[in-house]
Amino acid sequence: MNRLAGLFLSIAALLAAAPATAQDKALTVFAAASMKNALDEIDAAYTAKTGVKITVSYAASSALAKQIEQGAPADVFISADTDWMDYATAKKTINETSRVNLLGNSIVLIAPKESKIDNVSIGAGFDLAKLVGDGRIATGDVKSVPVGKYAKTALEKLGAWRAAEPKFAMAESVRAALTLVARGEAALGIVYATDVKVEPGVKIVGTFPPDSHPAIIYPVAATVTAKPEASGYLAFLRSTAAKTILEKYGFKFLVSPST
Repeated sequence: MNRLAGLFLSIAALLAAAPATAQDKALTVFAAASMKNALDEIDAAYTAKTGVKITVSYAASSALAKQIEQGAPADVFISADTDWMDYATAKKTINETSRVNLLGNSIVLIAPKESKIDNVSIGAGFDLAKLVGDGRIATGDVKSVPVGKYAKTALEKLGAWRAAEPKFAMAESVRAALTLVARGEAALGIVYATDVKVEPGVKIVGTFPPDSHPAIIYPVAATVTAKPEASGYLAFLRSTAAKTILEKYGFKFLVSPST
C-alpha cells in the first residue's frame, strides 16, 4: 500500500470514529393525529435550534401505543388521552418518570362549512339523532380512538347516545373523521376544537359541556428505548416557544413553561 492510500484510509478511520454531530442525530416521535399541524411547527423550530431531526408518526393514540408495545422504534409518545399512556405504562414501554400531562383540549360538534345546521345548544336531552336526520355522524372509533371515547361518554351522559349510535361513521383517527365532514361525506362530526382551526371546510356548530366527559388531557413521555436526545426534546415541548405555538392552534398548556 502506498503512502497516499494509507493516508486516505487513516482519514476514513478517523471520520468513522468521530462522534455524531447534532446534524446526524434524530428522534422518532409517535403523536396523536390531532397534534399534527402544531407539532410540525414545533419540530421545525426545534430542528432549527438544535440540528436534531424529528420524524413523526401520526395516528390514533390507541394504534401508536400498540405499535410501541410491538417494538416500533419510537423515542417519544404523545397521547390524546391518559388511558393509552396508562396502557403504555402498564406494558412498561414508557419511562414513567418522564411523563408529563402537557396539554388540554375540548370536543365540538362540527358540520360542513355550507351546512344549514348552526348554533346547536348541547345539553341534557340533546337529540343528536334528530338533528342529523338521514345523515351520518363522523368521529373516531368509540371503542379505542380517544376522541370517539370522549364523544360516546358525553353523549351517554346527555342521553343522546342510544338513538344516535346507528348513525355514526367510525373513523380510524380524529383527522380521518374531520376529512369526512369537510368532504360532505358526513353531515356532522365530533372532533377536537383544535382540529377545526386547520380545516377551512368545516365549522363548529356546538361545544360539548366540559362536565359531560373526562378532562381531555394529552400526556407526553419518553419511551424506555429513547435516545438520550429525547430529554432535550421533551424539555422543548414545555418551553415558552412551544407554548406559543400550541396555544395558537387552540391547545391549553397545562404546565408552567420553561424558558
